Amino acid sequence: MIDKDFPGKGRVAVLHTRPETVLDDYRRLLRLAEYEKALPKDKETILKINISWQQWYPACSTAPWQLEGVIRTLREDGYQNLIAAHNRTVVVDAYVGERNNKHKLITDQYGLRNVHLYEPEVEWVTYEPKTPMLVLDRVYPDGIKIPGLFFDKNIIQLPTVKTHVFTTITGAMKNAFGGLLSERRHWTHAVIHETVVDLLAIQQEIHSGLFAVMDGTFVGDGPGPRAMWVQEKDLILASADQVAIDAVSAYLQGFEPMELPFIRLAHERGLGIGDVKQIEVLGDVDLDQVRWHARTGETFASWGQKMIYHGPLKPLEGLLLRTPIVPWSYVASRAYYDGFWYPFVGHKRVQEALQTKWGRLFAEYGNVPATTRPLYEPKTATVAGLLGIAASALALWWLLNRDKRKSNNAH
Repeated sequence: MIDKDFPGKGRVAVLHTRPETVLDDYRRLLRLAEYEKALPKDKETILKINISWQQWYPACSTAPWQLEGVIRTLREDGYQNLIAAHNRTVVVDAYVGERNNKHKLITDQYGLRNVHLYEPEVEWVTYEPKTPMLVLDRVYPDGIKIPGLFFDKNIIQLPTVKTHVFTTITGAMKNAFGGLLSERRHWTHAVIHETVVDLLAIQQEIHSGLFAVMDGTFVGDGPGPRAMWVQEKDLILASADQVAIDAVSAYLQGFEPMELPFIRLAHERGLGIGDVKQIEVLGDVDLDQVRWHARTGETFASWGQKMIYHGPLKPLEGLLLRTPIVPWSYVASRAYYDGFWYPFVGHKRVQEALQTKWGRLFAEYGNVPATTRPLYEPKTATVAGLLGIAASALALWWLLNRDKRKSNNAH
């Protein structure tokens, strides 16, 4: 057990909010959580923005009022050197996402340095953790690479309250996953719970201060982080304890936090408090009175991934996801979510969400109209979906015929 101590360990602030007061409520939230004790003012502060989809989809990515509320409070309280940080994935375009989610609008308005972590300006360096790793040293035997930009800086994680197909819920701890690991981070999906615990240990070693601010104005449940049902819950959360804020979020969603492996492992290793009974909840919210029961679920894409990570295709994981044929999975994922699910299912849910109070706030935010059109129109979506199926079929054909080709070559 590591048993690290830090200001704010085991304390989470939770407040009710509404669109008319949300920026002021974020100020109250951060100060209630005593964020200044966790983040030295003489250090630069990174805001790790979450973009789980380049489309705007409620509860999927950092909310614009979440980002602005945090920036405005930091500036008022004397934090001047702020950096907005974005990761990219092979299936999400962060440049499109920061526009569609109105992040770029806000970072430009406040004059923040805006960094995309996979551009040449950011050097990735090999890091040797002081804390014994659960899995990362085995996943990356040639060395764990992280952005050199992160060293000796504060970081604020900006997740939302939502479910996830691999970790049941996703929050502060998993928000580090995109920014702190290289684009080969899909190598860790089979051991994702242990991975995010290792990443929290690394964060506590390299950052001058850690904090998390979570938006639960919209919340998502089902097969998150994208193909979700959406509800309004009017909640915001903040804590210096990444484990505790995830535990409170999990509890609010109707789960038992210590039954989620990443929360239990982090708690047992002393990286934070995961047992809700041991967490001090500050603010105006009675967790039991507002608690709901989030649904979980699968999509065709996540079902296929789990077949590779944990199912009958497990012996082929290295070949499917660590060789030159890996682009098949990217094509299939993009085709499913952008080419099928959003045009035929998600777009309707987005239009319904825009009629709610938080949806209207998003549509009006910054006096810039919301961009919610499907990436593909229905006919194009059908073609994209067929291309995804074809890519998957081609990859499987290649695998099935690999031994035959080897045999022929031998003769």
